[in-house]
Amino acid sequence: METNNARLTQLLAFYQEDPTDAFTIYALATEYLKLDLAESRKYYELLLADHPNYVGTYYHAAKLYDELGLKDKAEETYQKGLKISRQEGNMHAFSELQQAYNKFRGLDYEDED
Repeated sequence: METNNARLTQLLAFYQEDPTDAFTIYALATEYLKLDLAESRKYYELLLADHPNYVGTYYHAAKLYDELGLKDKAEETYQKGLKISRQEGNMHAFSELQQAYNKFRGLDYEDED
């Protein structure tokens, strides 16, 4: 891992100041996607546990689980994200999750004319 990543260093400082800030945790999870998938997963799982209504998490966490070969966790995360985004009235997130979930399940209809 590259420790001189200025963005990561700044995010870790923000996290030290307030380890409960959902946006900082999300930013760390996203930044770690490029550097360390295990660390990324740790922060996404922290968000899922402590900030279940932070709907942006579900899309990325499910894709990460899929990439790591954790198909059941990916499916469960997509389904929970769809439920939460609908409850929150966030139809944009719901639509993105639905498309990603359909693709994950092999139900991607984009190729049809």
